[in-house]
Amino acid sequence: MERVISRLEEWIVVIVLSIMSTIAFVNILSRGFAKYSFSFAEEITVNLFVALTFVGTAIGVRQYAHLGFTLFYDIANLFVKNIITIVVGALMSLLFVILIYFGIQMLLFQVQMGQKTPSLGWPQWMFSMSMPIGAALCLFRTVQATIKELREQNGKGEQAV
Repeated sequence: MERVISRLEEWIVVIVLSIMSTIAFVNILSRGFAKYSFSFAEEITVNLFVALTFVGTAIGVRQYAHLGFTLFYDIANLFVKNIITIVVGALMSLLFVILIYFGIQMLLFQVQMGQKTPSLGWPQWMFSMSMPIGAALCLFRTVQATIKELREQNGKGEQAV
């Protein structure tokens, strides 16, 4: 299951980045040669950038690529390391749960109001789905990384005092 989600994340990033790059490139060529700009280009790239950000964040959490200040963690004993790991994992999980909750609320509001995108006239919720879905991927990866970190810390044989 983890491997499937990992591949899905990577393919989403590849596809979204390819679409964004293609649309931006074609729009630049169109403006330069035909003096015509596609009005939908910015709309699509901005909305896809949100999806790219969330899925990229999930990949970053999976690979421990997020920024962090580890001075206190590095000098702490096993007991304190476990506490720091749990607190950080809980706070990150709380953030992503909040984003999921408000993302779903936003989606429901957009569906109820029948909001459409300005240029294409597509339902806005189609683009806004990336927030709760991306936050759910981030939540999954945060829980997974926290459990993995705790297992690795406690498997080293250090004393918990």
